[in-house]
Amino acid sequence: MSETPSSIGGTLEDFLEELGERDAVYGEAIKRVLAWQIEDARQKQSITKSDMAARMGTSRTQLERVLDPCNVAVSLDTLDRAARSVGKKLVIELVDV
Repeated sequence: MSETPSSIGGTLEDFLEELGERDAVYGEAIKRVLAWQIEDARQKQSITKSDMAARMGTSRTQLERVLDPCNVAVSLDTLDRAARSVGKKLVIELVDV
């Protein structure tokens, strides 16, 4: 019989930790938010994807990877260039847990 998590009544974070999925879920959630914010800024400024890719100094294919909310394998440098190409600044900070 397989073992199931025992966090009934616990937090979602506790449940994900028990499953060993917390970091993966958090990473994807952060990427989804960043992708959404970058795409929203691009659309609000009427910047085409081709123009944005050119501003970033990359290909449109690479830009599609940046904007794909499920693709978490994007470097911080690439996310920073994407943010700057739409007039934004990527800010990363460490906080106590």
